[in-house]
Amino acid sequence: MLHYAVVFLVIALIAAVFGFGGIAASAVGIAKILFVVFLVLAVVSFLFGRNRRL
Repeated sequence: MLHYAVVFLVIALIAAVFGFGGIAASAVGIAKILFVVFLVLAVVSFLFGRNRRL
């Protein structure tokens, strides 16, 4: 998931350099959403993994 967020961020940077504002804004939005989903899943995984060992 984090990989996809980084990929969309790179796409947004490349699109911004070439002047495609709409595409860059869309890619940044997708990257932000994927990063937040990654963080939520990582925290949930950490908490449930920690409880399983106890």
